[in-house]
Amino acid sequence: MASTLTTICSPGGGVTSSSSAAAAEQDCRRQYAPSVWGDFFIAHQLCTPEELLSTQQKASAKKEEVRRILLAADAAAVTSGDDDLVARKLELVDALQRLGVDYHYKEEIDALLRAVHEDHHDHGASASSHDLYVTSLRFYLLRKHGYTVSSDVFAKFRDEQGNISSDDDMTTLMMLYDAAHMRTRGEDILDNIIVFNKSRLETVVKSENLEPDLAEEVTITLETTRFRRAERVEARRFISVYEKKATRDDTILEFAKLDYNIVQAVYCDELKQLSMWWKDLRSQVDMTFSRDRLVEMYFWMTVIVYEPDYSYSRIMLTKLVLYIALLDDIYDNYSTTDESNIFTTAFKRWDDKAVEEQIPQHLRNFYKSVIRTADEIVAELKVQNNKNSEVVREVMFHVAESYHAEVKWRDEQYVPADVDEHLQISLGSIMAMQVVVLTFVSMGDVTTREIIDWAFTYPRMIRAVTAMARILNDIMSYEREQASDHMASTVQTCMKQYGVTVEEAIEKLKFICEEAWMDIVQGCLDQKYPMAILHKVVSVGRSLDFIYKREDSYTLPSNLKDTITSLYTKLVV
Repeated sequence: MASTLTTICSPGGGVTSSSSAAAAEQDCRRQYAPSVWGDFFIAHQLCTPEELLSTQQKASAKKEEVRRILLAADAAAVTSGDDDLVARKLELVDALQRLGVDYHYKEEIDALLRAVHEDHHDHGASASSHDLYVTSLRFYLLRKHGYTVSSDVFAKFRDEQGNISSDDDMTTLMMLYDAAHMRTRGEDILDNIIVFNKSRLETVVKSENLEPDLAEEVTITLETTRFRRAERVEARRFISVYEKKATRDDTILEFAKLDYNIVQAVYCDELKQLSMWWKDLRSQVDMTFSRDRLVEMYFWMTVIVYEPDYSYSRIMLTKLVLYIALLDDIYDNYSTTDESNIFTTAFKRWDDKAVEEQIPQHLRNFYKSVIRTADEIVAELKVQNNKNSEVVREVMFHVAESYHAEVKWRDEQYVPADVDEHLQISLGSIMAMQVVVLTFVSMGDVTTREIIDWAFTYPRMIRAVTAMARILNDIMSYEREQASDHMASTVQTCMKQYGVTVEEAIEKLKFICEEAWMDIVQGCLDQKYPMAILHKVVSVGRSLDFIYKREDSYTLPSNLKDTITSLYTKLVV
């Protein structure tokens, strides 16, 4: 899941480690930027206990006021042609979701959307701009929640040229663009909406005729459509946007601010615990070969599992996926081929005896720490009566095997014949599937063994997320990793397959990512398993989109500094 940074030769021509003659044989080692945060979150206090208690008491009252607003909206009858009432209901749901407080009202929101879905009145019959807005918002929210809605609802809005757009309202245009991205494969009408309206939005924003706030919204829409945005990042941003709206509900706004700050305090407490664990681990294990990215990894896992009730999930995932990234660094950067063979064999045994009998000296403490931490998490899950606790060990062994396979391909200098073959053999080593499985395990009773087994088989939805991870990682790390001894990337393979330039290959690969999002949406519509499960697959996709949007923000942590500062160090006022 992670990628490497640069290759720099040490003054002595190798790794300065007295404990590993074998490792020192390699002339070059990748060097990584140091942690941006260090021990900051060990001492950081977002607010005092007294301030937090006061905030919680205020939020408790506001939470019930917002619930009454939602219940009143749901109770309002919808009569034929009453698009204004439908719009208000849908806008309320959309606002609660974008403000990050919808997790308090899942049952109420589900009931409201179910009623909207079952309402068969022909809303939008006049094909006006407002009707197009209501149709788009309805389509977006219903598909987001797994309801089957035909894309034919947009057919009546075609103009004489066959295009669907809005001439006079940018809000409608953006909503239409967002709704069209809830497409699945073969929905030509939605494909055409995206192509035509992307061009229109780009033209309008370049014209500089928009108000600054609206221009910013258009830019953000073009960069990341609504369904793909990281939820807590969007909540922080949208609170400021919602505050400026003339149609805002001040009760909802106040609750959103209070709740955001409460959740921030939860995150900061978790970061403190994890930072202390990480500091202790680094004092016992030589990690100079690796990326020091505890805070960035925690942020990544928070994008996947943001709800405050999933505190243990975030802590568990941060520890385990951090180890997965460290294993990536070891196989990629800190072990010879022979050592990686020995290391992988030791994982099959999963005991301390392997340390003395097999593991190279410079990897022994690390190996023991992986085994110890995974065993501790398995024990903690068993205390929680988690029936899938042993899956943790399965995943960690799968990780070692997958990285080991990549070492073999690298040594053989194998370049797959085409991108499909590359993805077939490389999906295991990008670790997205493993992260999905660990997320499922962390969620407790909602996850059955059947769901775990389903995920391990790379079904279409999870294969889509994994392919996206592979491609986005390869695109962002292409130049860095070609400067070192590394497995051929999907970029190289695509160039070879089509005889194209780097830039042309990247465009082709980005289209595969678009198809991956179509398969993710289809997975939600198929509803093979509970939406709580499927939405976490979506969240993994969102996390990848955010981390790799402009750079590999995990390897190059300065790119995340402003986001993390906003999310964890500043209260919303």
